[in-house]
Formats: sequence, structure tokens, C-alpha cells
Amino acid sequence: MSKIKEGLLSIPIEVVRNRGLIFSLAKNDFKTKFAGSYLGIVWAFIQPIVTVLVYWFVFQVGLRAGDMGNIPFVLYLIAGIVPWFYFQDALSSGTSALIEYSYLVKKVVFNISILPMVKLISALFVHGFFVLFAVVLFGCYGYYPDGYELQIFYYTFSLFVFVLGICYATSAIVIFFRDLSQIITIVLQVGVWMVPIMWNLEILPAKYHWVFKLNPLYYIVSGYRDAFYQKVWFWEHLSMTVYYWAVTFVLFVLGTAVFRRLKVHFADVL
Repeated sequence: MSKIKEGLLSIPIEVVRNRGLIFSLAKNDFKTKFAGSYLGIVWAFIQPIVTVLVYWFVFQVGLRAGDMGNIPFVLYLIAGIVPWFYFQDALSSGTSALIEYSYLVKKVVFNISILPMVKLISALFVHGFFVLFAVVLFGCYGYYPDGYELQIFYYTFSLFVFVLGICYATSAIVIFFRDLSQIITIVLQVGVWMVPIMWNLEILPAKYHWVFKLNPLYYIVSGYRDAFYQKVWFWEHLSMTVYYWAVTFVLFVLGTAVFRRLKVHFADVL
């Protein structure tokens, strides 16, 4: 119990103590990610936008998906794919955080526990842009902000904690098992189809819905849609909220435990 308590409290304490350094590193990470290219950080936004346009063209124009219930397909798509973009970017970059900042890992005095968080905060800059883009797009269709959108802060925080717990484990394991990065890439390619982002869960028989709802990302994607157009507060899904945080708690404890256990070997392997 003491180890669990230590793992849960150590991260928030380190964040408070190093908040200035974390934000500074995250801002610098975002700026340097596309350094040397002509368009610079614009590339961070081009790829997701192109992806949205491809999905929109394939499903609405090509397959004629039409409306998803009472909402245009493009709005259904954007509300679900915005949190997925963040999860995808955060997991990929967070997993490689220690390898990318290996020169800091080898410094005895540097607190390497903040590095996965640096990557996740860096990814928030792009996420914030797409949230604003979604708000504007919904406004163009007559869905104006009315307070429910404030839940985006809650769901973003929820997703941040969830993926941070995973990244603490993956960033530590990938140092010893480099193939993990490729495995995660494949999992993300398949995983996007396991969440109702481009398709509606209602097309499946109701008896199978619970299988997809076991995926914590279902809670996040549905939450963004609740905030943007379904106008439902997160506490109205009490059972799903409790389940999500229970899974997140377990993953966070396991992730930080793996990170602490392998931490002493990082510098030697890198």
C-alpha cells in the first residue's frame, strides 16, 4: 500500500516542483519538432486536417454515410477524431521520450520522470488548436457554445492522465525492447477502428455494445460528443465515469511501478 501511495503522490509532487521546467521543455519540444522544414510547426496541423478530409470524403462522399442520427457526418467525425489524434500523438511521442532525450537521462541530477509528461504537454498545443477548430466548425452548423463545451477540459485531463500512465510503462519498456514502438504503431492503426469514430455503434446489435464500451477511449470519445452536441454532463454517465477512473487508476499505478523498477537501468542501456 505504501508503494502505491508513493507512486501516486510522487508524480504530482514532481509536477509542482518542476512545473516551470516541464512547460519550458514542452514548448521547446513543440517548436523543435519541425525545425528545419519550410513550413515549420504548420506540419503539425496539416497531417490531421488531411486525415479528416480523407475520412470525410471516403465515408460521406464515397460510401455516402450521410448523417449519424440527427447530426451531419463531418461533425460526428470531428468530435470523435479530435481526442483520438491527441491519444495517438501522445502515446507515440511519450513512448519515445526517454530515447529522444537520452542525453538528459544520462545526467545524474536530472529528474527523468518528467520527460513522458513533457511529450504529453507538447502534444496538447496541437490538441488545443483542433478543439478550437471543432468549436468553430460546430458553430458554422448552428451548434453554438452553451457551457457544455467546458467539459472538454475535464475529458482532456482524463485522457491526459490515462495516456500518461500508459506512457510511463511504455517509455521504460521500449528502452529494453525497441520493437515496442512498431507494435504501438500497429495497435494504433487497428485501434482507431475499435472506437466508434468513423462509424456508429448503433449499427451493431445492442448485445455487443458492452464489448466496445470496455475500451476506456469509448468514454472519452463519447464525452467529447456529449460536450459538443449531445449536451450531456459527464456525471450523468456515473457508471462509465467510475469504470474509466478505476481503469485509469490501475494503469497509472502499474505504469509508474514499471517506470520506477526499470529507472536505475536506463542510463546503462542508453
